[in-house]
This record gives sequence, structure tokens and C-alpha cells, in this order.
Amino acid sequence: MSDIHDIDPLDAPVQRRDAKVRDCLRCGDSFESAWAGERICSHCKSSTTWRSGLPVRAGAGGGRR
Repeated sequence: MSDIHDIDPLDAPVQRRDAKVRDCLRCGDSFESAWAGERICSHCKSSTTWRSGLPVRAGAGGGRR
């Protein structure tokens, strides 16, 4: 019988139970989120503003709700 400490975490399958469609916190569009902490869509993450790390003013996301 193997001990739980003998299991290599790199061999364990990755389970993303929190993957689902979420609304982007920046633009408001729905997107396929891979995990619970992913709340910004790839389109917004690829924007120059997001990549620069500058803070975004409230309401400046240009959401299309």
C-alpha cells in the first residue's frame, strides 16, 4: 500500500473545478474562465493599458453590457 507522501504532485492530474463562463471585470464581456481567480478576459489582458500595469479609471473599461 502506498503512502500519500509517496505521490509526486507533478504526476497528479490537474483539476480545474472552477472553470466556467464568467464576466470580465474590466469590459463586462462573458469569457471562458479556466479557474476561479481568472476574472479578466484575454482580450483585456492583451491591451496596452493592462500590460503597462497602469491603473484604470472607474468606468474606463468601455464595457458592452
